[in-house]
Amino acid sequence: MDWLTDNWWLFWLGVALVLGAIEVATVDFVFLMFAGGAVAGAVAAGVGAPVPLQVVIAVAVALLLLVVVRPMIKRQFTDGEVDHHIGPSGLVGREARVLQAVTDTDGRVKLAGETWSARLAEGTTPVGPGEEVRVIAIHGATAVVEPVHHDPST
Repeated sequence: MDWLTDNWWLFWLGVALVLGAIEVATVDFVFLMFAGGAVAGAVAAGVGAPVPLQVVIAVAVALLLLVVVRPMIKRQFTDGEVDHHIGPSGLVGREARVLQAVTDTDGRVKLAGETWSARLAEGTTPVGPGEEVRVIAIHGATAVVEPVHHDPST
């Protein structure tokens, strides 16, 4: 036990490593903030602070990191407002060729090299095979489309 009383900084670093390993499994940035507090406790122990002060410093730094730093990190890594135009959302605005007549309830289109179920947007007229349509939304596995009216002068 004499070893522990002489090496509190090593204890705190061990705690920080364990908390860091837990963070890797959870990826919620909570245990990372606790690990930061443990590192602060190790620094306090390294400069010779008494154990109660080390605990206070570790807890204070961990809480400060949780309140100030964690929200900023979460915002950076969980940016849900930005649509990166990958997956189905990347197909919105593209043109497709009608394979089977598209009505307000059913139809098939060739979109990005794949056959998709399709239906017309409200207020549009049915579109026959061979015609072109533009995707205005994707609902599940169904493309919501509208006819493309090409300008005859082009």
